[in-house]
Amino acid sequence: MREHWVLNASPLIVLARAGLEDLLLKLPELVVVPQAVETEIQAGPAGDPARRALTAGKFSIIDAPLREEILTWDLGRGETAVLSYALSNPGWIAILDDRAARTCARSYSIPYKGTLAVVILAKQEGEIDSAANVMRSLQAAGLRLDDAVIRQALKQTVGEDW
Repeated sequence: MREHWVLNASPLIVLARAGLEDLLLKLPELVVVPQAVETEIQAGPAGDPARRALTAGKFSIIDAPLREEILTWDLGRGETAVLSYALSNPGWIAILDDRAARTCARSYSIPYKGTLAVVILAKQEGEIDSAANVMRSLQAAGLRLDDAVIRQALKQTVGEDW
C-alpha cells in the first residue's frame, strides 16, 4: 500500500521552487497540508510557486487540531500541526526537514521523511532521472542540507555520485 503524507512548508516550498511539487502528489497515495502550513505559505511572496500551487487547489487543506504534547516542544505552528496530525492519525508520515521537529517525531514514534527522502523515492519510482540533479536544483531553490549527508544518501540508496 502506498503512503499517506502530511506536508510541512519547507519541502513544499523548495520542491515548488524547483518546479517539482507534483512529486508530492504522485508519490503518496494521499497527501494533505494542514491549514497552519497553508497560512504560513500564503503569508509569503505573492509569486511564490508553493503559494500558487496551494491557490490552484493542487493540495487538500485539512484542519489539524494541535496536540498538547506536541505544543510543549515549542516548534513552529506548521511543524506542530503536521506532527499533531500524524500523531492523531496513525499511518500518516510527516514530511518535514526541521531538525527539532524530526527530534520530536522520533520521541513520539511518528514516522517522517525529509525532502531528500522524497527525492530518493522519486528516483526509485522512476519519476525523475537523476536524484543528484534534483538535489542541486533544490539547493539552488533554498534547501539547506549538508553535502556529506546528500552524498552518502544518494550513493547508498540510488547509487548516484554527488
